[in-house]
Amino acid sequence: MALGLDISGSVDTREYDLQRQGLAQALGTNDVARAILQQSSAPIRLTVFEWSGPTAQTVILPWTTIANADDLTAARQRIRAAPRSIQDQTTALGSALLTGFAMLDTQADCWTRTLDLSGDGIANTGPRPQDIPASRTPQGVTVNGLTIAPNQQPGQDDSIADITELSAYFRAYVIRGPGAFVETTLGFDNYAAAMERKLLRELQSLALSDARQ
Repeated sequence: MALGLDISGSVDTREYDLQRQGLAQALGTNDVARAILQQSSAPIRLTVFEWSGPTAQTVILPWTTIANADDLTAARQRIRAAPRSIQDQTTALGSALLTGFAMLDTQADCWTRTLDLSGDGIANTGPRPQDIPASRTPQGVTVNGLTIAPNQQPGQDDSIADITELSAYFRAYVIRGPGAFVETTLGFDNYAAAMERKLLRELQSLALSDARQ
């Protein structure tokens, strides 16, 4: 599983921290940890990268096998403590897709491969997701999305409209592969909870695939 975090110019310092710490928090919840560690016959390999512009993708957790609770704790600590990546102001969502594909290509022996992309906006530079053909997607890879709307202000419903439009964009152009889906969150304050929901859904799919094996 490769997870890509959006750190483009629309993500301020507080939102950056909420996203990074929210991922570490979600990985450590009882339900997610249990789901990860029950994959005993085929331990999960996890990598995390941050992305923004066309050439701005930085790995903050290299490929790590999560075989036990100590592995999971170490991975969460590394996510929290890694130096902050250099941030580009633009949003190269297509480049993030291709980066994730290249990373998953190095894990060809995994029988289930998933790319997760979090984002709070559409692509505005680099290759557009809709211009990346299915032939560029590695065989058997599923791409899921987590779309983030700005924090909603009292008396305003702009966030709901924003998340509806952004989620439709992700469904049309970003996600792909077997069982692909989009999770949503209204604001970075709710990012950890949304990430937990998404991980649980993906890990349940892994358990079903393992049962078929």
